Formats: sequence, structure tokens, C-alpha cells
Amino acid sequence: MNAFTLLPFIVLIAAMFLMTRSAKKKQQQAASMRNEMQPGSGVRTIGGMYATVKEVNEDTVLLDAGPGVDLLFAKNAIGAVLSDDEYNRIVHGIEHDLKSDVVPDDASSLTESDATDEPAAAAAASDDKAVDLGKKDAEEDKADAAEAAEAKADEEPKKTDGDSDAK
Repeated sequence: MNAFTLLPFIVLIAAMFLMTRSAKKKQQQAASMRNEMQPGSGVRTIGGMYATVKEVNEDTVLLDAGPGVDLLFAKNAIGAVLSDDEYNRIVHGIEHDLKSDVVPDDASSLTESDATDEPAAAAAASDDKAVDLGKKDAEEDKADAAEAAEAKADEEPKKTDGDSDAK
């Protein structure tokens, strides 16, 4: 046999080996994740339900889905074990306070000065007005268009019954 005829079979076998190997790694990671579940952990089932682990058994997990709602699931039905921050963000809508980590856009909030110490600064702050950037609202545009149409109609001569444009 020629080496070129065996080459496609060797490539096919190698590809199958690599695909099964990656699938086994994913299964092992999922199994270790499920084995690390503890009561109090937030989880997402493969059906998309979020709940808190109440009790972990050998093949099953008892989940607390709400007040007075306990559900028994197979361990294989757990899709992901979530961190506390992620679970609280998704289920309760509690965001981690990142505002303390953010640098403000302007430097005025970084300086600490009393308005009573600087009367000029207080006067300048009270004189703040909205700046017109030349943009018009949609209602103003409609009003301008209506006025222009009325002005054009007034400029054209009115026709009477005896007048006609036909020649």
C-alpha cells in the first residue's frame, strides 16, 4: 500500500481522537463542578432555572427555588454553579458597587472647596444656563413648515371662476 492512500484514514482517526478528547475534558470539568456544589450555592439548571442548593446527595440535588418551593433534580441537570456576585446580579438584581472604583470624568468633583468661601464660584454656578446648540425640536420644525406654506399661499394670486390656466 502507498502512504498517500493511508494518509486520509490517519487524519480522520486523529481528528476523531482529538474531538473525543476535548469532549471528555468538558465532561470531566462539568462533573467536578457538580461535585463542588455545596448548600447555599447558586445554580442554573440546564432548563434555565436559577435556584439555591439546599441539599446535595450522591445523584440528586435538592434546590430551593423560592419561599416554600423545594425541587429535586438529578446532578446532571445542573448546568452551572454560579458565584455569589453573579447569582445575586441575575436573581435579585443586586449590582456590585463599581462606582467607588470609577474615576470621575471631570476634575471638579476631585477638588473640595466650599461655595461659601468663594462667592465668585457661587455666582458662576447660579448663572449656569442651557446652551442653545442650534437644534430645533420636531414641533418647531412642523410649525416652521406650516408658516412657510401659508406665506407661499398668500403670495400666489387667487383664481376666480372666470380665470383659468388652460390655453
